[in-house]
Amino acid sequence: MRNASSTRLFLFAGLLLAVALVLFVSPFANPNPDGFNRVAIDEGFAETETDHGLNESPLADYAVSGVDHEGLSKGLSGVIGVLATLALGLALFAFARKRRESDPAHARGEEA
Repeated sequence: MRNASSTRLFLFAGLLLAVALVLFVSPFANPNPDGFNRVAIDEGFAETETDHGLNESPLADYAVSGVDHEGLSKGLSGVIGVLATLALGLALFAFARKRRESDPAHARGEEA
């Protein structure tokens, strides 16, 4: 059990670090255009840009709609992204574990 508890501690510390980074560092991200936007501006086709289908989503443009403070909005969107990624990862690992445990060869101790 010591191995499982140290793994949980490691994962919790990683999650805590990720949340701290998105809350306290992301508000200071460079506001200048990223590489793709910079090339579009430099090459003169940025004005042909159109909105995509998710432009009005609650987390569009790295912000949480309804939160007026820009830094807090960016940080919260980062936390939501970290938690969503964690949930997806845990779900995939749980699915893989369940599938592996239900494999008859694995149950007999055979190598796949």
